[in-house]
Amino acid sequence: FTFTSCILFHVMFKQYFLIHSLFSSSMLFNQALVIAPVKTNRLFLRPTRLFASSSELASSKRVKNQGRKYESNTGGLRRLPVVRSPDEIINNARRVQRSVKADSKAKNAKQRAMKHCSETLTAVSQSLCIPLRDLVKGYKSEFRRLHPFEKVVADLTVQARQKKDGVTLPQVLNEIHEARKEILDTSKEWIAYIKTMESARESGLAMVEGCERLYDLFNKAAAPPVKQIVSLQKSLRSAPAVRLDTPAVVLVGAPNVGKSSIVRSISSGTPEVNNYPFTTRGMTLGHVEVFWSNNDSIAKATIPDQHRKQNTLASEVVMGQYSFSQLCQVMDSPGLLVRPDSERNEMESLTLAAMQHLPTAVMYVMDFSGGAGDKCSSVEDQLILREEVRARFPRRPWVDVVSKWDLDVVDGSMEMLENISDGSPCIKLSIHDEIGVDELRQEVLRMLGEVRLVLDAMAAVDKKSARA
Repeated sequence: FTFTSCILFHVMFKQYFLIHSLFSSSMLFNQALVIAPVKTNRLFLRPTRLFASSSELASSKRVKNQGRKYESNTGGLRRLPVVRSPDEIINNARRVQRSVKADSKAKNAKQRAMKHCSETLTAVSQSLCIPLRDLVKGYKSEFRRLHPFEKVVADLTVQARQKKDGVTLPQVLNEIHEARKEILDTSKEWIAYIKTMESARESGLAMVEGCERLYDLFNKAAAPPVKQIVSLQKSLRSAPAVRLDTPAVVLVGAPNVGKSSIVRSISSGTPEVNNYPFTTRGMTLGHVEVFWSNNDSIAKATIPDQHRKQNTLASEVVMGQYSFSQLCQVMDSPGLLVRPDSERNEMESLTLAAMQHLPTAVMYVMDFSGGAGDKCSSVEDQLILREEVRARFPRRPWVDVVSKWDLDVVDGSMEMLENISDGSPCIKLSIHDEIGVDELRQEVLRMLGEVRLVLDAMAAVDKKSARA
């Protein structure tokens, strides 16, 4: 090597290691070094951009956050594609039919009419088929990406519809797909037929007849399954979006033991309260705003102000009274009965799915007054159920609550509970007489704090976890 070459290599490697160190410490590295030959057989460095622009950074951050949000939170059921009603689709297709203009440059009237009629049929066909294609594609895509809890919710909702209508979601989507193919094939047949017409007038009449044939076919083949999807979507999109980065407590127990009343007393949730089994027909979600003195200490909890704008700080935090506040979740679940999983209904499966797939503490609610409202909800059955649920989730923060304490208690019931107790706190509660309510709130805060510690630990280990 010549002296000049040695100097060039020395400079090259110094710049290379400098750039390498920048790459090691930053994810903003794009392309640091390009080594290119030149006619003099020497090497020279051609540096390019080391850092992304602000717009690229914002775009990258937005995409990254969207992916994280998608992985770490529920709410996918609300992202299902919006399904337009069959009437809307047909009305739009008719507007498109009227809007197609003839090609004025075509000198031959017959050719001009033939081209206009063919383009009109094509436009009408696309207006009918594209919404069907997007519906099928969107549903299949979103269902594959649902959070496990929402997959259970979707499956249970579809199963309930299947019992009612006798059809499954894959069947309905396949019917829509086949209807779309039939509409496309029919439009091609009519376009080919128009090309055989002898005059412009005949082409126009064939075009009108062909469009009406497509509308009739849509109403017969596509409209019924689309209406089923619209009905199903109303149920799916109404499901509460449970946040996985927020501590939660789920109330579990037999039917009609007072879970709904408890949720109303300690959170913003307002489930239906009636004196018959399975009053909770879905998963009702309430919130408690918890104020933290520091990262480890809870100061107080209140029912959040419904009029405060979302994502705004509470006044106590703004004034510096507390370090921060967090909206924690309180979930009221459908009642469970003592029976094998294979015999459980959709409501019971929803309760078990919430405990299995969501980061929650458990409040097990019991009614020892003997009036739980179902012959399968006796004191003995409630205690058997308590043992089964505890065995499934032995590591969850747990509190036992004996509700309706103002009523008479079945003799020996508390002794039976003590015999199976594993040391978990037990609170005697009467919402009517306000017995044990403050104690229960303190236990809820304790469990929410434990869940938050777990979420923080998960975030520290796995950046893709809920609180990263």
